[in-house]
Amino acid sequence: MAVVEKWKSQSSRPERRDRERPAHRLLVAVCALFALASLALVPLDLRLGWDELVYASRFGPYAPDQAPGVPFSAPRTRGVPVLLAPVASWSDSVVLLRMWLTALATAALYLGFRPWLRSMPRRPYAAGIAAALYGTLWTAVFYADAAMPNHYTAMGTAAAVGLFLRRRPGPRACAGIAAGVLVATLMRPNDGVSVAVPLLAAAVLVPLWRSRARALAVLGGLGAGLLPWAIEAYVRFGGVRERLSDASEVQGGLRFTDSLLHQFTAIDGPLLCRPCEGDGVRVPALTWWVLLAVLVPLGLWSARRFRQTATAAQLALVVGLCAALPYVLVVPYTAPRFLLPTHALLAVPAALGVLAAVRWARAARRPALAGGVLAGLLAGHLAMQGSLVSANARIQSEAREDWARVAAVVHERGVRPPCLLGGNTSVIPLAYVAGCEPAPRAHERRPGDRRRPDVLVLRQHAAPPWARDWQRVAVPDTYARGWRVLVPPDL
Repeated sequence: MAVVEKWKSQSSRPERRDRERPAHRLLVAVCALFALASLALVPLDLRLGWDELVYASRFGPYAPDQAPGVPFSAPRTRGVPVLLAPVASWSDSVVLLRMWLTALATAALYLGFRPWLRSMPRRPYAAGIAAALYGTLWTAVFYADAAMPNHYTAMGTAAAVGLFLRRRPGPRACAGIAAGVLVATLMRPNDGVSVAVPLLAAAVLVPLWRSRARALAVLGGLGAGLLPWAIEAYVRFGGVRERLSDASEVQGGLRFTDSLLHQFTAIDGPLLCRPCEGDGVRVPALTWWVLLAVLVPLGLWSARRFRQTATAAQLALVVGLCAALPYVLVVPYTAPRFLLPTHALLAVPAALGVLAAVRWARAARRPALAGGVLAGLLAGHLAMQGSLVSANARIQSEAREDWARVAAVVHERGVRPPCLLGGNTSVIPLAYVAGCEPAPRAHERRPGDRRRPDVLVLRQHAAPPWARDWQRVAVPDTYARGWRVLVPPDL
């Protein structure tokens, strides 16, 4: 019997490879278009954002010359600096760094969805279509050249789940599972845990996937990813519990919260919705959620006849939902990039839904009309996502130039490095561009630190009592209105 099964397996390999080759070419083409879209829609000279400055300033070329380094707070991890090191360690060119990150993000997109060619042998084209659905999201395109962790968390998660689905994962597949969980955890430990828990449960409880090798691969990747974070917790924060407490405080206090509605309001931006109460739901931007609501159930239903494909789609759905839970139930604010791992996994059953819709269109009485409707829906999705990429890139380009405009006024008022800059918003990037040290918030001050800022930068905010007699200068020609620079009267 074993000989017969082995013979059947060997005889099916050429057929499987024949199906995979064109599907593989589709995936490669999608990855190339993803890179081109990012290069075309997001300026390579876009000034580094707040979070990007924190990560890049770990390296000499980006470190302020006359001020202490930008603070690396408890929620941040060392995963992104590892990605930046090959370029940021020797060059301060933003264009070169963004080109490097675009290449990395494209390779990550390929590696994230490559395992799905074999995980769904009956529908290998779903891998390329899933990559296309995910890769056309404005958040994925915008962050392709960004020094941010979420795309790599998403691709590590997608690769780990895809390899986990192999019928008999060998050493290479198990190493890939561990590597995917490791990448996700290095980038964002909470995401790594959210992904590892359902995979471990599947490896222990589900007969189809019950396997010591799978469980050890997930545990190994999770442990290796958490180890640097735990070591730094003891070195810098006094322990794991202390670091978790500090991280919660920095993020506004992690607690049970219902942020589900905020995920819909933030789907079109801003990049950080904190708070989200003033942001409304824009109906045209909801096309992606509408597509998911239609295509995911359709994909699950269409795959019901093929056990391996059906179970692959189901596991992708479950892990994707688990990855979203912390941001829906615990984190009191949101950002569109937080759900990139969820979008990447939901794109798998959605891709099956696209294939089912294509088959139905071909079999319709008027295939041209049915195909035109389907093509129109997908074209509308592309148009909406493209417009959101362009709009957010323009907004960020203008808003980040405000930092240079504010820094120019700070220097005109006689404030020069070394200096301490305080304010009510964007203190870290403003201080970085001005060459100052950012003033810590009240809960971040060390015992005995009673220093007052040499300059205050406020936006639509009243001055503190001790600075009400300071000279106030409005910053002209800013994108965001209301910037004021306050300096002591004797300066």
